Order: sequence, then structure tokens, then C-alpha cells
Amino acid sequence: MICNMKRFTAVVTAILMTVCIGAVGRSGSKPFVIPELKSWDAGTGAFIPEESFRIAVPSGDAELLRVAGILASDWETLSGYRPEVISEKGGKGDIILTIKNDNNLKKLSGGSDECYSLDISDRVRLSGPTVKGVFWGTQTLLQMADNSLRETSAYRDSTAGSGRAYFPCGRILDWPEYGLRGFMMDCGRKYIPMSYLRKLIRIMAYYKMNTLQVHLNDNGFKQYFGGDWDRTYAAFRLECDTYPGLTARDGHYTKEEFIGFQEEASGMYVEIIPEIDVPAHSLALTRYKPEIGSQEYGMDHLDLFNPETYTFVDALFKEYLEGVEPVFRGPRVHIGTDEYSNKDQDVVERFRYFTDHYIRLVESYGKQAVVWGALTHADGETPVKSENVIMNAWYNGYADPRQMVEDGYKLISIPDGLVYIVPAAGYYHDYLNEKHLYENWTPAHVGDAVFAERDTSILGGMFAVWNDHAGNGISVKDIHDRLFPALQTLSVKMWTGTETALPYADFDSTRRYVREAPGINFSGRIGTEPGCVLEMAEVTPGATLPYPEIGYDYTVSFTIEGKAEKPGTELFRSEDAVFYLSDPVSGMMGFARDGYLNTFRYSIQDGDRLEVTVKGDNRSTTLIVNGRVIDRLETEKRWHNEGKSVIYYVPTLVFPLEKAGDFKSRITDLKVSNYLVKTGPSE
Repeated sequence: MICNMKRFTAVVTAILMTVCIGAVGRSGSKPFVIPELKSWDAGTGAFIPEESFRIAVPSGDAELLRVAGILASDWETLSGYRPEVISEKGGKGDIILTIKNDNNLKKLSGGSDECYSLDISDRVRLSGPTVKGVFWGTQTLLQMADNSLRETSAYRDSTAGSGRAYFPCGRILDWPEYGLRGFMMDCGRKYIPMSYLRKLIRIMAYYKMNTLQVHLNDNGFKQYFGGDWDRTYAAFRLECDTYPGLTARDGHYTKEEFIGFQEEASGMYVEIIPEIDVPAHSLALTRYKPEIGSQEYGMDHLDLFNPETYTFVDALFKEYLEGVEPVFRGPRVHIGTDEYSNKDQDVVERFRYFTDHYIRLVESYGKQAVVWGALTHADGETPVKSENVIMNAWYNGYADPRQMVEDGYKLISIPDGLVYIVPAAGYYHDYLNEKHLYENWTPAHVGDAVFAERDTSILGGMFAVWNDHAGNGISVKDIHDRLFPALQTLSVKMWTGTETALPYADFDSTRRYVREAPGINFSGRIGTEPGCVLEMAEVTPGATLPYPEIGYDYTVSFTIEGKAEKPGTELFRSEDAVFYLSDPVSGMMGFARDGYLNTFRYSIQDGDRLEVTVKGDNRSTTLIVNGRVIDRLETEKRWHNEGKSVIYYVPTLVFPLEKAGDFKSRITDLKVSNYLVKTGPSE
């Protein structure tokens, strides 16, 4: 059963009513949503939709009706009630969606096609100059509704709500400061399952982030693989027919699913920018065809002087760009072009030729080219097209932002020292310094180059996750643990710019109550305050539990009457992890996720009667038996390259709970708590 329900309800209700700083606009205060609203004019009273309310689209516009359908589905996820979508005028008690040009809003927003207005009285009127603007307005409505639902119910988890939604009466005018608000995921050095990428675009849309760059190929660093390019990890993540065998065998995306992914994202106004990174970071390509690798600069560099290189890469891009309905569906394609050697001027000039060639190749298929900034690092005479070309401005030593603007490039601000996450690497950021970013950064800050806000040369901003250290144990859950709070913070800075009204401490304390997106709880959050969240007298084999998993920080304890278990016997599993009573290799207790098996130095013996506790946070997983710490799997240093290079291996676990395994032992007194419980003096 769920434990301590009354205490939990009282605590959470009190916290939400007092801490959530006007979360639903009590006493006329501005509603708390992420990103922060640009303009709020308070009215009197509140709009409380009845269960019979409808979502009206008076124009009958097909695209607006589609958006209304998404809103209805998400509303059902949050509240349990699915409103009817009608092609009628609508009236009192309804939510009404319209396309409308508001001259004042147009002026305030600088002509943005993503702006919207919300008028809340005895009905909700949501309008914008485009359907995209209306869609962003629906995300504001959903967040406002969810906040109010949590105020009127016990907030048990972030995937289901109950209670009564209400909206403070007033008028919202909202618009983004920057048109491109994005994130980049390195899928090359770590396979990121399509199931997670699809969740990610829904999360991004909930926070009005509109661009996801997918880095489709890359490789590890050879010093971590015995200094041998042949042993160094490399992957190309797309199904490829032109070069059978190029596609990674440990995880890739079929063309069909990648197309579907892009179309699904587009349906939520999130653009996917696929990236094939050449001519550096290209070990996956040279491993397939060694003749095009550079003997001088390393096999992760393509040989820019070999005509076969261009034949190979031309055909690779062609596979995904040709035809009326190409694999790459969006308007933009990224061609890489970062971190190539500039040791000799002849290779610099050839690199510039290569860059220009692939910009024009992409354009020949009707796409806009995006490149990594490298043309200060590769300064030379060979012309490189700049008109209508977008550049990721990541490091000013590689591409001086002001010079690039003068040369004609449009920039995406993605300064490495501020917004690069490299999990557990010991450089850049493991977790972003969100307080500094919230208080100081906007996309106008490209490293130490500061442009005017709304400078038309800066299209917007991104942050990034780079999975540099292939094989370091990091899970997709760990990546998400770093990514999601950063996304919340940076969505504010890309939408709201310098005009944030809340102090960071208030923002930070309140944003933890905002869910990832309707129906998505990848963090495994159960509630938001410390406490016991699940208690079962006995867990029977094959039982289904009420929660699929619990995320950091947690304590799971149970009593076990041991029986001889065969290797591979599971205690619990979820979609993403397995916890073993007897792991399939050594017969020890342990867990597996993301292809990694982590084992505790302990095995259950026939006849044992033990009190077992597992504790997990974002750095470690600990096994405690009868109050004594048996094994603490902590982030550990693993040395390579004769002790000159280190990888930090991370043995973390978001604990699976969804389904009990087929075990012989008896499991009783299960308790699950969403904090770290002190269990004995030896801790």
C-alpha cells in the first residue's frame, strides 16, 4: 500500500499552497510557468472549467484542430477528463483557440510568429498570429492547469493528477526573445534510444524549446583504448544502404523510425537538425573505408586530399537528402566541420574547400546548411560560403563570433565553457552552473563576446550533452538527470532573456514541482518531498507494482528468506533496468542498465534471513545487509594510457520496480522511500 498518505497529503498541500509563489495566480500574482511569462495583467476571480468544458476552434482550421486534439489528450493525462474538440464558436466555460493578429503583441514581440495572448475570464481565449504561437500558448495553459491540480490534490507523482484545475482571471501576452531555442545530443559516442529521444521532444515542447540537434556519428579518444585507432569506439547511428556495415550494431535508428521521429517533433513545432560530423570525428567512416582516413592527422580525420573521400561523403549525404520525401525531413542539415587539424596551411585551405563543398552540396538538395564554428582556427584564403549559412558558435578561439558575423554567418550561441555538459568527465560541466546562467547568461553572450539583446545575427541559443568518454558507465537516466534541470533553466533564458522577474532561489525552489511533460516521468520521481512512498507486506513472483521505478535519491529495503537462485534471477525490472538477486555472470546481487552489469560483492544463500537495503543517488549505489554496508559502488577512477588519462566510471541505478521477477526466495516488508534513509551505525 502507499504509506503515510495523510501526513504526505498535508505536507505537500501546505508546501504547494505556500511555497509555489503565485503558482496559479492567487491574489492576482503572475502565474508561475516555465519559461516565465513576459506580460501578466491581473483580473478578478478565477476561471474554473467544468468537466463538460470544450475546446472550440471556430474557424475549423485543420492544423488548429490538430493542436486542440493534442491539448485535449494532454488535459486527459493530467486530469482524467478529455474535453470535446468542436469546430464551433464556443462560449462560457470553454477554451477557444483562434488565429488572430494583435498589432500591440506584434510590436512587443518584434514580429515573432511564436507569440500568443491568453484572455481568461468566464472562458479562455487563446490566440496567436500562427498555429505555432497558439501551440505554445497551450503549453502555458497545461502548466497552469497542472499547478492548480496539484494545489487541490495530493501530489503523488509527476505522471498523474487529480483535483480541480483553475486559472486566475487576467490577460497574458507572451513571446520569445530568441527564435531558436535548442539542445544538442551526442548520440554518436553513446547510443540514445529512440524511445528517449521521443520523450525528449515532448519535454522540450512543454518548455517551448523548438530545436533538437542530433549528433549522429562520433568516436572516443584513442588514449582510452590503448592508443589504437582500431580499438577505439566509433559509431554511425543511422541505417545506411549505400554502405552496408557502416551502421552501428550496438544501437542505431532505422530510416523509418528517424523519419517518424522528425515528423512527430514537427507536429509539436520542434525542429530536428540531423548532424553527420565530417571531416573530423569521423572514425566510424574511416573504419568502414580505411583508404579515406588521414595517416598524418589520425584516423578520426578524413583525408581531405583524397578524391575518394569526397565520393564517399557525397554519396552518404545523398542517401539522406535525395528525393521528394528524403530521410532528413527538416529545413536544416548540419555538416559538422569542427576540430580538424590546422597544423599546416595547405590542410587549412583544403579544410575550407571541404567545408564550402558540403555547404553547397546540402543546399543543392534544398536544405540550409549548419556548421560548427572553425574558420578562425582554419583561417585562410579559400572562400567558404556564408550567405544563408548558420554557425554553431561554440569556442571563440575556433571561430571569433564578431568576425563570423562580419563575414555573413548567422550564429547559434552555444559557448562551451558555459553550456557544455560532459557527464563525469572532469572537464567542462558535469552539471551546469544554473544559478550563474539564470542570473547572467542569454544567447547574446557568446563566450566573452557580448552582443546586443535581439541582435539579428544571433538566431538563438543551445546547450549540449557530449558523451566524450565512451564506456564510462553513464546511463541515459544519468544524462537526463543532468539535462532536465538545465533545460528548465535555459528555456527561461532563451524565451525570456534578461527580463526574468523571479530571483533564482525562488525559481529553483518552485520549478521542482513542474513535471517533465504530461505523461512523462523519466526521472522516476515519486512525490516531491522526503517520505515513504510505497510499502508492501509481501512481494510475490511476477507481481506488478504501482510505480515503474524510483529515481535519485532513494532507499529500498526488504526482508528476504533466501532460497538457491539460478544465475540471472531478477528481483525487479523496469523498461530501463534490472535488479538481480543472482546476476547472470557471477550469481551475486547486482543490476544491469544501458548494457552495463554492476555487481555487489554479496550473494544470497539458501536459508538466509536478511534485512536488505539498497540506496541510490546520482554518484553511487550501496548495498546494506542487516544494517552493515556490504558494498558501495561509487564513481571510480579508471586509469588508461599508462596512468596519464582517467575515465570516471559511474555505477548508478534508477531503481526498477515495475515487475517482480521469477524468484524462489520470499520477499517481505518492502519499503520504498524517496530519500536516503540512515539504516545503521556503520554508515
